[in-house]
Amino acid sequence: MSVTYMDEEGKLNDEEEKYLLKLARESIQAYLRDGKVLEPETDNPRLKQDSGVFVTLEEHGQLRGCIGYIGAIQPLYLAVRDNAVNAAVEDPRFPPVTPEELKNIEIEISVLTRPKLIEAKSADEYLKKIRPNVDGIIIEHRGRSATYLPQVWEQIPDIKDFLGSLCNKAGLQSLAWKEKGAKLFSYQVQAFKESEFKLPG
Repeated sequence: MSVTYMDEEGKLNDEEEKYLLKLARESIQAYLRDGKVLEPETDNPRLKQDSGVFVTLEEHGQLRGCIGYIGAIQPLYLAVRDNAVNAAVEDPRFPPVTPEELKNIEIEISVLTRPKLIEAKSADEYLKKIRPNVDGIIIEHRGRSATYLPQVWEQIPDIKDFLGSLCNKAGLQSLAWKEKGAKLFSYQVQAFKESEFKLPG
C-alpha cells in the first residue's frame, strides 16, 4: 500500500504507519487550536527508535509545507509530532496553516534510512551511482547543505536537473555538485500518506 524505497528490514507495518499519520494530524490540530504540544506515549520499540523523518503537507495536490530531520536525533514518534507542527507553521515558504485549512490538507510521512556518503571520483561516477526514483540526495558544500526526498524525482526526473536544482536549493550554483570538496549523500525512505489508508484528511 505504501510507497517504499527502503529495504524490507526495518520497515514499518500498516498499523505503525496509521499510528504515525494519526499522531501527525492530532499534533497539528492541538497546536493550531490550543497552542498545545501533545505528549504521546508508545511501547512500540520501532516507533521509539531514533530516526530521520520528514512530514509533508499537501493541499489540493499542491505542496503546503515540508520539514524534517535528516539525522536520527529523536525517537521516531516524537520526530513525527514535532515535524508535523513545524511543517504546518514553520516552513518559511508558506504562511502558517490555519485550523480551517486543515481539513483540506493531506499528510505524508517519509521515514529515512541513515544517509551514506556517495564515493565518486568524477561527475560521471556520481551519475552512475545515483538511482533516480530510489535515492534521496543531500549535498554539502561550502558550509551549505540541502536535501531532496526521493519523491522529488517525480517532478525532476532528469538526474542533472535534479542535482542542479538541489544545489540551487542550498544556495549554490547549479554545477556545484561537480566541484572539488562537494559531498553527496544518499538515503532511502518509507513514504506513506493518509489517502492510502482512507484516513480523514
